[in-house]
Amino acid sequence: MSSLAENIQKVRERIHAACGRVGRDFQEVLLLAVTKIVPLERIREAFDLGLTHFGENYVQEAKGKIEALRLGTWHFIGHLQKNKAKQAVGLFSMIETVDGLALARELNRRAKEAGKTLDILIQVNEAGEETKSGLAPDQVPPLLEESPSWSNVRLRGLMCIPPYDPDPERSRPWFRSLFRLRRRWQEEFPHLDLSHLSMGMSHDFEVAIEEGATIVRIGTSLFGPRR
Repeated sequence: MSSLAENIQKVRERIHAACGRVGRDFQEVLLLAVTKIVPLERIREAFDLGLTHFGENYVQEAKGKIEALRLGTWHFIGHLQKNKAKQAVGLFSMIETVDGLALARELNRRAKEAGKTLDILIQVNEAGEETKSGLAPDQVPPLLEESPSWSNVRLRGLMCIPPYDPDPERSRPWFRSLFRLRRRWQEEFPHLDLSHLSMGMSHDFEVAIEEGATIVRIGTSLFGPRR
């Protein structure tokens, strides 16, 4: 068994175990393989080993990979500038990092031009970290209110990147808070689909799953450390 195959198996076992601890079905959790700086042959190997969803942080890097490989389903998980919206719409099935009305409207316009329906998540910056994108919780409702008017963008939920701490338990309050925010907004906007919570990375994804994550973004635990 290759090292990548072993890593995939271990991550899946950890997902199963985390789901089991809180009585969740492991099929509720999507394993998104983060392929930033990962070479084409490793991504192809990962696909051959059963991984189908991949996440990229940079539009230009992703473009070369997606066009060369022509496999899998791709999510954008980095900061997206408005001037890259057209390219992003053509490449990705989901943008997980929508952080404002202007970007959401531009994605809708570009998706309409492309004759495509694009899934999005709203990135919530609960800690107010200046080094990270995302909306403060009180800035989210205007997007929720306007989202039904977007003809070609489909809101599917929320995403967060909590302050980094090597102790995964320090991430738990942030994940729990996003789960509660999602529940509150679902009650306030019952017509919306907020079914997805993208939260948790290699060092804390098990805690994220215990707190309700439906998408976990895993890079290092699959492909090893990257520069």
